[in-house]
Order: sequence, then C-alpha cells, then structure tokens
Amino acid sequence: MGANPKLFLRRLFRLAALLVLLDYAAEASEFNPYKVLGVSTHSSQAEIKKAYKQLAREWHPDKNKDPGAEDMFIKITKSYEILSNEERRANYDRFGQTDENQHHGQAPQGFRHFHDSFYFDQSFFHFTQSTRDFTDSKHLLRYEHYMNEVVPDSFKRPYLIKITSEWCFTCIHIEPIWKETVQELEAVGVGIGVVDIGYEKRLANHLGAHRTPSILGLINGKVTFFHYAISREHLRQFVESLLPQRLVEKVTDYNYLQFLNGWREENKPSVLLFDTVPTVPLLYKLTSFAYRDFVRFGYVDQGLTETTSILQQFNINTYAPTMLLFKENTEKPADVIQFRGMKKQIIDEFVSNNRFLLVPRLVNQKVFDELCPVKQFHRRRKYCVLLITGEDEAFVSVNDAFFDFASSNTKEVLRFAYVYQRQQQPLCDTLLKNEDMSPPQVRAKKSNVIILERRSAAGKVLYRTVTGGWNGSDEDKHRLHEQLELLQRDPSFLTYDAMLPELNNEFASMFLIQWANVAYDYLSQMYFDLLHSNWREMMPIVSLIFSALFILDFIKGFPPTTNGIHVSFFSSRPPKKNFVEVTELTDVTYTSNLVRLRPGHINVVLVLTEASKQVLLKKFAKEVYSFSGSHTLHYSFLNVDKHIQWMDTLLELAPDARPLDDEEVEGTSSCKQDYTGYVLALNGHKKYFCLFRPVFTGEEPDCSRSSDEDGGAARVRSRSSSRQRASTLQIHHKLDRLSLWMERLMEGTLPRHYVPAWPDLHSITPQK
Repeated sequence: MGANPKLFLRRLFRLAALLVLLDYAAEASEFNPYKVLGVSTHSSQAEIKKAYKQLAREWHPDKNKDPGAEDMFIKITKSYEILSNEERRANYDRFGQTDENQHHGQAPQGFRHFHDSFYFDQSFFHFTQSTRDFTDSKHLLRYEHYMNEVVPDSFKRPYLIKITSEWCFTCIHIEPIWKETVQELEAVGVGIGVVDIGYEKRLANHLGAHRTPSILGLINGKVTFFHYAISREHLRQFVESLLPQRLVEKVTDYNYLQFLNGWREENKPSVLLFDTVPTVPLLYKLTSFAYRDFVRFGYVDQGLTETTSILQQFNINTYAPTMLLFKENTEKPADVIQFRGMKKQIIDEFVSNNRFLLVPRLVNQKVFDELCPVKQFHRRRKYCVLLITGEDEAFVSVNDAFFDFASSNTKEVLRFAYVYQRQQQPLCDTLLKNEDMSPPQVRAKKSNVIILERRSAAGKVLYRTVTGGWNGSDEDKHRLHEQLELLQRDPSFLTYDAMLPELNNEFASMFLIQWANVAYDYLSQMYFDLLHSNWREMMPIVSLIFSALFILDFIKGFPPTTNGIHVSFFSSRPPKKNFVEVTELTDVTYTSNLVRLRPGHINVVLVLTEASKQVLLKKFAKEVYSFSGSHTLHYSFLNVDKHIQWMDTLLELAPDARPLDDEEVEGTSSCKQDYTGYVLALNGHKKYFCLFRPVFTGEEPDCSRSSDEDGGAARVRSRSSSRQRASTLQIHHKLDRLSLWMERLMEGTLPRHYVPAWPDLHSITPQK
C-alpha cells in the first residue's frame, strides 16, 4: 500500500488498455462481414448494397433505440466498406483479414481510414447520435443551385465545400473542426457548401469527388482539392492559397505615391489598409478579390520602419486598423474608416459606396452599365453627363475643368464620366451624328459634353449635346449648369434618341498580362497536384499549356489576308493559315463535334438559313479568322431551315438565354423566331453555351400580320423581291460585333448558360 499511487494508476490504465486491445483483436478475428450483412460469398455488388441499405435503415441509432444498435450499425458499415471494395473483399476471402487485422501492430501515425486524400491528427474518436447537424443542413448544395448560383458567385468569393454522406463515420470525426472553421471563415465572407453524396451523386461526379469525406475549394469556377491534415489553421491556409497572389500590394514610404497615382492608368480608386500585423488579413484579401474589378488595394504594415513617413503624412492612429480611400486627389483621402475589429459588412459598405472615381473614364461596357443604369419606372431619373475628349497634352486643362465642375455638382441624380474619342470611336460617332461639327481633336482642342439617359438594356438612350462645346471656361461651366437645371425641371429637354453600340474593352490589350497572372497561379499548384496524382485537377493545366501555344502563335502576327473560308462536312484535317475551316453540324457530325467534344474544347456554331448561307459564312470567316489558330476552338454552322426544333429546344433548356423583345406587338406570337446570325459557343464536356445575338439590321420578320385578310398573302409576295435585295445588303451586318464577342469568349467573361443534356439533332424540320 506504500506504493506510489500515480505509478499504480498508470499500470492499471496500461492493463485496461491491453485488455481492450485483446478483446478487440478477438472480436476482429470472429468478425465475418458476410454474416453481418446476411449475404453469401457469391453475392453480387448490387445484392450487397441492397442488404446494406436495408440493415442500415433498421439499425441506425437515430431510429433504433436498442442499446446495441450503435455497435451493430458500426459492424454493418464496416462490413459494407470491406465487401463493396473488390480489392479488400478479395483480401478477406483469401486471408480472412480486414484492415484492422493487418495494422494492429503498427504505431498510430495519424488516423487513416479508407480515404487517402487527407488524414487526421487524432487516433480515436466517438460517434455522436446524429450524422447531420444544423451547420451542414444550412449549407447543403443541390446541382441546380450549385450551377446557377454558387459557380457565378465563386468569381466574387471562394467557397469551401465538404463532401459527406449519412453513413460516413470518418465525417463525424472531423465535425468539431469543420464547425469551428465554418464559423470563422463564413464571418469573413468565405462561401460554405456541403454535398451529400448519397442524395447529390450528380453534383459529386461533376466535382470529381468520389469518396467521403472530401474537402475542396472553388474559386473562379475552378475546383481544387484539399490534401492536408484537418485543422483550422490548414483549412484557413487552404482558402488563402485559392486567392490570386497579387490582390494586395505592399505599400511603403518608397512606393505609396506611385501606388496612389495609379488611378490614371487603371481608372480605379485606391484603398490603403493600415494595421500592425505583418501579413495581410484574410478579410482584407477577400474584400480585394470581391472588388478587384473596381478598386485597387494596398496594405501598410505599421510595424515597419519603412512606413514611418506615410503614417505621419496621413496622421494614422496606430491603435486601431484604419482604411483610407483615395480618388483623383492623392493628397487627401475621399473617405476614411477606423474600427477596432473590423467587420465584413462595414468594409463591404465602405468599398461599395466608393468603387468609382468622381469622374471615371468609360473603358468598357461593364463600367458604362454601372455608371449609367437603365431607367426604372419606380425610381428617380438618373442622368449621365459625358465628356467626349482627347488624351493628349492639349486636353489636360479641358479635362481638369470638367473635374472641377463635377466636384461642385455632387447631386445624386447626376453621374459624371468622360471618354476618349479615339478609344471609343463608334460610341462617339453615334452621339455626335446629329451635330454639324468636326471631331473635337480638330476643333481648336474643344471637347463635347453629352447629357444622356439610358432607356433600355439594349442600348437605347435619350440624349442632348450641350451647345457651344466645352473648353473649360467659366462661360462653359455656367452654360452647362443652366442646362442641367433645365433638365431636372423638364425631362423632355433630351430631344435625340439613339441605339448605342457596345463599348470597346480598352483593357483587352492587357489580356496577356492577365493570362500570365493566371498561369502563375496554376503553376504554383502543379508540383503539389503531381505529388497527389490528381489527374482530374491536372486537366485545366493541360488546357493552359495548349492555350500558351496558341498565344505564342497569336503574337507572331496575322496573315496578310483574312477573307478565306473552307466549308466541309467532315472536319478531320488541321486548319491551314489562309482560311477558316467550318463544318456543318448535322446528325452525322453532331456527336463528334459536340456531345463527345474533348474537355477544354469549344465549338463555335453559326446559325444560318439556306438563303443567307453564302453571305454569313464569308462574314463569319472574317470575324473569327484571328482566333482560328487555337487548337481548342472548332467552327461549325447550323442550318435552321432543317434544325429549327433543335434551337427551340436548346433555348427552352436555358430560359435565361431566350431573347427578350420589349417592344413585341400583340398578335405576332405566331411568327417564328428568327435565329439567323446567332452564334453559339458550345462546350460539350461541361454542358454550357455562350450566346451571341446578331446586330439589329432594321429587317422585319417575314411573316404577315394580316393573315386573316384575303389580301394578306398577296401583299407579302409583292414586297418579297424588294426585301430580298435589302436582305442581301444588310444581313452581313448581323455579325459586325462578333470579333469583340470572341475576345470576351477567350477571356472567359461571357455569361454561361448551362443545360442538363444536349438535345437530339436527329429530327429535321419539314420544309414548308
């Protein structure tokens, strides 16, 4: 009795552990998975699965209150794990061994179950009474929800997705860590998703997740699998690794002026975060990713000696994180927030309210849509005051005067912007067509001011040019002020209307830089993916390599002629340099050119009729010729005289892609939709398409609105010859903007319309 009580307890514990292991080993030696499931050694996989499901429902601890239900349920699950795997089943049939028999003598080195994608830090775990808690139920994903909402949202924030099932006991083991991680990451803006492989097999297959548990990340539509030990820190690091590497620029005394002055080149406000931690906070990185298209982000580490001057320059309080937002004035911030323990909602509101410069430049259609929204009947009218100017030194004073005027007129109903005429020539030509004047570059360096209001998303606007032009004088400011006051009293002041063309993307020339940044992010993961033999994830990298070869060929220059075209019915030869090879999409070529198109490949299909075939094919070849060097793009045409049912079915499967005609007249619903000039970019592997709608040419559908009258058909025949001549002249204009659409296709910025399956092309529409 005089023995050390601690030593006695330690020995007693070891003896108890030894007895448990011996008892477990004896139980394992008597364990027979065939008897547990009630099947024979000759049973098929279907019979084994059926028996497992029936027993699992019967002995699930949530439904069966028998004291031994949990142990029996564990045996049933373990039996199915062995017999459902052919290799483990054969091993048991030959040697009578399970995984537990083989590895009892090994020291624990992290918990490794039947899943080998990642491992766990503890060796033992306890089963809970429920395999699904509120955290998972709240984030359950369905296939349609994932495709229509989660994938588009992944271009604004990353997602962390768990693959699980109701019968996965390894999933129960990671639940505490998963719940803590979800609470932390969801608070800063990370999207969370849970996929139950038992109910969403289709979505799990789409993600490439075939085992439970699995954890993966989704960003910009790209899926990346997690392979580390499950811990909060590793999951947090995994989410950070999904984000692009150059979201936030480190700013010091030496480069802060250069950073703030970048607004001229990039046409964006700048945000500086001052904090005492050496690394950029995840919340700030996520905000930078969400608003990267509108705002530039920098980070100042207050603990560095290289940031002393900038702290003094802006009088920064070092006791709480501070955010400064700069617009055109780089000496004084346009807005400031300082908040200890900043929240996502506060930062989002701060950045969202300041995502444009005071007088931004219209550089693409997206910026124009944001600055000059379409008029809504239930909202107050908003007007865009647009300065059409030049970009050389002679216009600096003129542009600065316009900025000064905008600074003193900060009414909510007015939005000020400017545009360089040389960069946006089609837009400027449309707005200035009613003015008897030469371009502003010739008129004594005098610019023009346009007041406009958007009336429809299709591009219809009401506008008026301010008389006298604009050279920044006091007289010009007074005249513009008077006309803006008159406009707010009398909206009919806008006397002209026009259909504006889509703006050129002035940053399209930066595509190579953007591609290089994306390539860097891919290559940084290549080594890791190779180690884990993730060939499903390696497919995008292979596609990236082929894209690199295409871009290198593209840089070498264009051929001297671009009007060649070659039409064939079987496309098996590689494209030559002096023509575009276009294949007709028929029931013979449909499977190979679409349904079984290789991953990463896209078929660009022109929709035409027999009458418009020659005209549209020539125009199509000219518009897509500069992209014909890509090995991932294929070109086809579809004759809707034969296959209009296919087009109708395809657009029915993707309702958001159907054309909307705001000015549709009642009584014309019987007139068939005219698909002539439509272009479809079809991704057969991922089952989505991008849609190009033709430019309006002023033609009317060839159908009679007076079909009930006896003379209706005669009047249509009398106009047929004149319409045919006009159609030949105008129909090629339907593809005028196709090359711009192709650029957006290559950049990956076009909206995607997903379909559950491709419709059949076997049926041919009868000719009438």
